[in-house]
Amino acid sequence: MMLIEETPIPDADLPVEAFKAHLRLGSGFAPGDVQDVVLLSFLRAAIAAVEGRTGKVLLKHGFSTSVARWRNCRVHGLPVAPVDAVTAVEQVDASGTRVAVPAENWWLERDTHAPKLRATGASLPEVPSEGSVVISFVAGFAADWEGVPSDLCQAVLMLAAHYYEYRHDTGLSDGCMPFGVSSLIERHKHIRMGAGAGR
Repeated sequence: MMLIEETPIPDADLPVEAFKAHLRLGSGFAPGDVQDVVLLSFLRAAIAAVEGRTGKVLLKHGFSTSVARWRNCRVHGLPVAPVDAVTAVEQVDASGTRVAVPAENWWLERDTHAPKLRATGASLPEVPSEGSVVISFVAGFAADWEGVPSDLCQAVLMLAAHYYEYRHDTGLSDGCMPFGVSSLIERHKHIRMGAGAGR
């Protein structure tokens, strides 16, 4: 299964001013300062790290996932949460031709940790020979930063600040995460109970 980010988050939706305030740099930069590019890169890195550790998408935007074989022909677990809507399900043959699957053939089971695409009938659409089924969906807690859970917002700012403060330290390249950040994101992690859990 492959996950693709179809609509990246615009820079304007990221909390640059909140990050400056967190760094106590809010009064040190004029609007549009070149430093904003650097701050945005650390925010994006921190968001990616938090989302990767939790499996949760912070800001709503579009994704697609490609499936070459169903593990269960009646239900398919989506790779991230929370999912706001499934916008399309398409069969893609070996030549790349896409055929939309009617929306009445499937439905979205919303879940905080493990949303699923479920069949309304006997099974999900057949995967074409040497092809795939592509599921397009919108995932994320909120359309703007103010709607993201406060503990995850704080975790992002703390981690981005950590990246900023230690940006010249190559010894931090092993993926470490500060304890304060780890504790903030802990309750948002989805724990799988055995093989196939959440399916």
